[in-house]
Amino acid sequence: MRILVHMCCGPCSIVVFRRLVQAGHECCGLFFNPNIQPLSEYIKRREGAVETARNLSVPILLPDACVSFDAPDEKQGDWIKPALPAAVDPVPWLRAVSGRENERCVFCWRLRIEKCAEIAQKQGYEAFCTSLLYSRHQDHEKIRALGFAAASARGLAFVYEDFRIYWKEGVELSRDWGIYRQQYCGCIFSEYERYNRAFSSLC
Repeated sequence: MRILVHMCCGPCSIVVFRRLVQAGHECCGLFFNPNIQPLSEYIKRREGAVETARNLSVPILLPDACVSFDAPDEKQGDWIKPALPAAVDPVPWLRAVSGRENERCVFCWRLRIEKCAEIAQKQGYEAFCTSLLYSRHQDHEKIRALGFAAASARGLAFVYEDFRIYWKEGVELSRDWGIYRQQYCGCIFSEYERYNRAFSSLC
C-alpha cells in the first residue's frame, strides 16, 4: 500500500517509517508543521526531517509554502509574505488560536492531519499516517480519532498503530544518527510551558 506519512519531526518519524516499510508498504514523508516557532526552530526540525528521510531512503514532500488558516474576519492570503514560506509566518497561527489557547493542541493536530489527508488524496496515495502516533507527549486517542475522521472524509485509509511502544528505539536511533531533537512541542505556548515548569521546580 502507498502511504503518505506526516512527519512532525525527524526523531518521531524513524520507527514509524521502519515499521511501515518492514510491513511491505511504499512510504513517502510529508513535513507540514506550521505550528513550529520560531523560524530558527522550524528550520532545524525541517532539516532533521529531511535528514531522517535520507537515512531511511524514503522520499519527502515539503509543501510548506502552501498553508492557509480559517480564522474569524480574515481573508485567505492576507498573511502571505513573499520573502518566506507562509508556513513559517507566526501571525496566522497566533490569530487562529487566539481566544482558544487551551484547545490549541486539537486545532494543531487536526490542521496537520487533514492537510496530510488532502495531499494524499490529491497525489493518489491509498492511505496516510502520522508520526504523532509515536509521541508519548500527545493525546494519542484524540489523534487516532482525528486520523480516522480525516480518512473517512477523503475516502482513504488511516494506518493506525501505537508506535509509542518503540519509543526507546526511536530515541536511540535519532541520537546515533545525530538528528536534531527538540525540547518542546512546537508552538510558543508549549515553549513557555517548558520553561515555566523548569523555573517553577526551582521555587
